[in-house]
Amino acid sequence: MSNKFKEQGGAATMDPSKLRRWITSRLFTKVTSQKYQTAKQSKAEQTRLKNNNKHVLEYFHQIEDAYSYLSAQTLKTISDSYDVEIKCYLVNGPQGKNSPEPDLLLQLAAYDSNQIAKHYGLTFPSVYDKPTKAQILLANSILANQSSNNMMNYINKVSEAVWTNNKDDLEKLAHKNGKADLEKTKSVLEFGSARQKQLKHYSGGMFYYGDEWYWGVDRLYHLEKRFIDLGLNKLNNANLKYPRPDLDLSFDPIFKELTFEIYPSLRSPYTALIFDTAVDFAKSKGLDLCIKPVLPMVMRGVPATREKGIYIFSDAAREARTIGNPFGKIYDPIGQPAKDCYALYSWAFHQNRHVELISSFLKHAFKHGTNINNKKGLKKVVLDAGLNWEDANKELHNDEWHSMLEANRQELYSGGLWGVPSFRLLDSNKNVLLSLWGQDRLWVFSKFLQQYKLNHES
Repeated sequence: MSNKFKEQGGAATMDPSKLRRWITSRLFTKVTSQKYQTAKQSKAEQTRLKNNNKHVLEYFHQIEDAYSYLSAQTLKTISDSYDVEIKCYLVNGPQGKNSPEPDLLLQLAAYDSNQIAKHYGLTFPSVYDKPTKAQILLANSILANQSSNNMMNYINKVSEAVWTNNKDDLEKLAHKNGKADLEKTKSVLEFGSARQKQLKHYSGGMFYYGDEWYWGVDRLYHLEKRFIDLGLNKLNNANLKYPRPDLDLSFDPIFKELTFEIYPSLRSPYTALIFDTAVDFAKSKGLDLCIKPVLPMVMRGVPATREKGIYIFSDAAREARTIGNPFGKIYDPIGQPAKDCYALYSWAFHQNRHVELISSFLKHAFKHGTNINNKKGLKKVVLDAGLNWEDANKELHNDEWHSMLEANRQELYSGGLWGVPSFRLLDSNKNVLLSLWGQDRLWVFSKFLQQYKLNHES
């Protein structure tokens, strides 16, 4: 592994001790279980009833975050559809170790929001500029002048003026509704950020209800299902307002000229839940499949916090159950287990079993809880991948994977991506047609391919 990556320690350690690995494995197994999630929700509802509290949905808005703009557009529909009180907070957004690539994140959020908005019945400008510091300050001052409960009535209009670069509208909103001075604006932002930190989260565009977090429009279908189960639906039907778009798997010969790249890592729960589905997606569509593994983020020196890790694993588990691929007993594969599998990758590739190797490793780490930090466990991974263990054992000292994974990482960054799993769609000349990060973005590629086919038929 490259020496350029610095050991972060703590929750972001690259190669934990035997005891620490055991503890994190137990923790991740607990927080990803259906039993744990159900108990949390049940306890939250019991506490609400005991205290005679209303159903309160808390929303955290970061004005320069494009995902927050999409989320803001959903507030009125949620309020009209469900018997909940919505409280809005302004936040500064992720800080420190919770934000390893802040500039890249804001760029990606805008690009990604542009790709997904219309499929959720929302809007995002096809041409947009990065909000200026002056726009951000003015927008925050307008919203800071409103009460937490009243902010919902203005948050979408203000965000729209920012993201459409409509300076006149923003000034009119300030003139009509007033604006807080700099000291109060900072105070409101600090209050919202402190509230979010108290609830153990860090990002903008987030919803919080009953001891559970929901990230932007992409997780509203989980939140809506919970509201419906609690009998909070104001309407006569139980149709979700923001369902996850469908994934079309239909084949077309024209897709054979395209390449679908998957960038997985071996410690990512999001990779674990979607890897097999992503492979099946490429094969079903007739795409040329290319796997480009990268190091887990903490093994690349990317900092992380405990709260971020717990949220990621619990959110991934919720997503995994939804697609029928639930996690089981987890054995944290960070460090040496991942290195051993990467060492075998080129060898497996030459036998056309590299996809099976990654799939097997992820299953043993995230479903079977196999101790893959020794040769007994690694042997199970190799055999389940349809490979020969005696031959594999001879390849464990192979270090060719270092340069390969680093090249893949550099390629990922060159396209404004850094997290996993990421996906890219390339044309016959290897030009990038679409590149996105996230296990919940396969459906976007599906929609893109539908349009690609229509364009070639016309």
